[in-house]
Amino acid sequence: MRVMVKAIFSVETANKAITDGSLGDTIGSILGDLKPEAVYFGLQEGARTAFVVVDVTNSSEIPSLVEPFFLAFNARVECFPVMVPEDLMAAGPDIGAAVQKYG
Repeated sequence: MRVMVKAIFSVETANKAITDGSLGDTIGSILGDLKPEAVYFGLQEGARTAFVVVDVTNSSEIPSLVEPFFLAFNARVECFPVMVPEDLMAAGPDIGAAVQKYG
């Protein structure tokens, strides 16, 4: 199952990592461990944010996805399932059944 991890870095912690030169190495280490399918960086809520898509086989893997961001960047982290277009197409029959039952 694909999961998106959204990590909003603490401004103070990220600023310190930038000024001491550790930001890139730390992010590189985290991403090396997570082996993401895709990674995007941007701003959310006025702070540096990473959007990381990973494939997990078991929910017990979630701590290994989020803890590095908590510990390294004092980040606020969310984790939620996501789909690619092929996944959405495969879900069509289930969506249709829900429409028939609850729509």
